[in-house]
Amino acid sequence: MRVSRALLAGVSAVALGGGLAISMAVATPRSVPAGHAVTGHAHLTAKFLSEARAALIKDLRRPDTAQYVSGLPRAGTRADSTAVGSFNWAGYADTSTTAQKFTKVSGAWKVPAVTCTSEDRVTSEWVGLDGATTSTVEQDGTSSQCFEGTAIYYSWYELYPAGTVEVGTTVAAGDSISASVTRNSTSYTLKLTDSTHSANSFSHTATCALATCLDESAEWITERPAYSTTGIVPEAQFKTAVAFSAASVTAGGKTTTISGYSGTVDDITCVDSTDTYDIVATSALTGGNAFTNTWKNSY
Repeated sequence: MRVSRALLAGVSAVALGGGLAISMAVATPRSVPAGHAVTGHAHLTAKFLSEARAALIKDLRRPDTAQYVSGLPRAGTRADSTAVGSFNWAGYADTSTTAQKFTKVSGAWKVPAVTCTSEDRVTSEWVGLDGATTSTVEQDGTSSQCFEGTAIYYSWYELYPAGTVEVGTTVAAGDSISASVTRNSTSYTLKLTDSTHSANSFSHTATCALATCLDESAEWITERPAYSTTGIVPEAQFKTAVAFSAASVTAGGKTTTISGYSGTVDDITCVDSTDTYDIVATSALTGGNAFTNTWKNSY
């Protein structure tokens, strides 16, 4: 999920970053009936999950070199933020031109229920450091994939230069999620808690050199990814708005809300390729630390 600053419209892989390479640390499905019989998400078969995951990897795999497009300034800038458009992001980003400015980002949300057709669609919710101004990412969150008319939900993390690691496939619509990325010098802890289905939770620690991961931004994002063959995918339709809450950021040693940050705060709307209408609309901030993303269209 890499986005270049000056753009906030970079092409990225499913909540899942550039040069997608999903490694498996998958929770066992809670029920495994024969064949492809499906009775709600809890009963997706191992075979069906494997086929969906293989399709996702095949479609989203692309070179490590990120593909970027120009930024899209937006009208009607709010007093507490700068309005910008993106072809694949919706949400908020705090940004800086100072390396190692940010040391922590966190937030909470409920996994949205998605309405699936026969068309493959994907959406993702995440928090992270970097990506808005650099090509490196340190992120974790949840993703929803519509595969052959069925919704499949994942939890995952990504720390540059490694690809995305899928942790759990028993995530379900309505699950309560809290996630954070914390940096201590060159050490990063990526933590996600699914308080509804704990098998999808994780805490992962890895390192990234200061010269590589610059920590010049913090984000709270709903994203649609990009296929290597056809470009940015249709945004999966979520029935109710994705509500981010308890959003906090630590920058320059000070912990505050999204809008409490003293630098640049970008309010990002996901738009169609002609910048004519919204794909996912982002609301104003409530209390400086909460907002909603609302599905408007898939293309």
